[in-house]
Amino acid sequence: MDRNFMDDIEKKTGVKKEDIFKLADSVQNANLRDEKTIRQLISQVSRMAGVPVSKEKEDQIVKAIINNNIPLDMASIAKMFNKK
Repeated sequence: MDRNFMDDIEKKTGVKKEDIFKLADSVQNANLRDEKTIRQLISQVSRMAGVPVSKEKEDQIVKAIINNNIPLDMASIAKMFNKK
């Protein structure tokens, strides 16, 4: 991955690139059919980013992942997170 890209992400989010890589590794080996695992990942990302995720939003994310309804484009993902 491009070093400048990761530096830009770190600057914008305040999340260390090492933490991003650790998260990526954990997701790669995660059972994304297991609700408990998905909720743990959501919690981990929420803490890393310093962005709280409501129970309702967490439920929506879990349902989308389990049902394989994850959008592949960033605009749709951003819209999903910004819905109130």
